[in-house]
Amino acid sequence: MRAFRTAIEAHDLDAVEALLSDDVVFTSPVVFKPYRGKAVTVAILRAVERVFEDFRYERVIGEADGRDHALVFTARVGDRELGGCDFLHLDASGRIDELTVMVRPLSGAQALRAAMAAQFERTTGEAQGAQARPGG
Repeated sequence: MRAFRTAIEAHDLDAVEALLSDDVVFTSPVVFKPYRGKAVTVAILRAVERVFEDFRYERVIGEADGRDHALVFTARVGDRELGGCDFLHLDASGRIDELTVMVRPLSGAQALRAAMAAQFERTTGEAQGAQARPGG
């Protein structure tokens, strides 16, 4: 999905938020239980933006007018290189209702887990603040 890729590459999380359905389901590569809702998903994406270095999309898989897309990326967390994929599903209105992220290798996933754990309090606060705002 071009709009999502463009927003992520521009570090425009407000634009990403506008692309998400209110009840989006975010499935993390390092946490078993999916997260539900726009506020927590955006807060997680903001944390990812803080911990990923040298992030870049390598290619997009899927038909431009389709409802399923895969965006293949590379990044670094500390001294660990990782590769991954964002899997997006669009609802009938064209908003992202599912976002699943997968990463490899295991050492990269472990570095990501540790870096995201260090962001936990800030991420939780951002999600709660967004939910408290009107329309959040």
